[in-house]
Amino acid sequence: MGTEVIIIPIFFGVIFGIFYLFISARNKERLALIEKGADASIFYGKDRKVTPMWKVIVINLALLLMGIGLGIFIAAILSQALNIDEEVAYPGTIFLMAGIGLFSGFYFTKRLNNDA
Repeated sequence: MGTEVIIIPIFFGVIFGIFYLFISARNKERLALIEKGADASIFYGKDRKVTPMWKVIVINLALLLMGIGLGIFIAAILSQALNIDEEVAYPGTIFLMAGIGLFSGFYFTKRLNNDA
């Protein structure tokens, strides 16, 4: 009972700590650039066009969910036709197909950035 109560605040504390460190480090870097007289625009490319983040998230999420669905479908076929244990077939194929979906999402995102 006690561990469930402790884990939730620790989890949110870790997430808060990561965001805090990211934002404060970025702020310190930019303040150091301003003190030296440099412009903070070096963080952004002038010639490079970047694909909007929502497109990247939608593509990766769609491919992840399609991979999970395909993994469930293939696991059902494996367990019915080849008599493979369901405890092995379902997690294995779901994780395999989800990984393949994310891997293909990486390449689609890379191609989107090259076309932009």
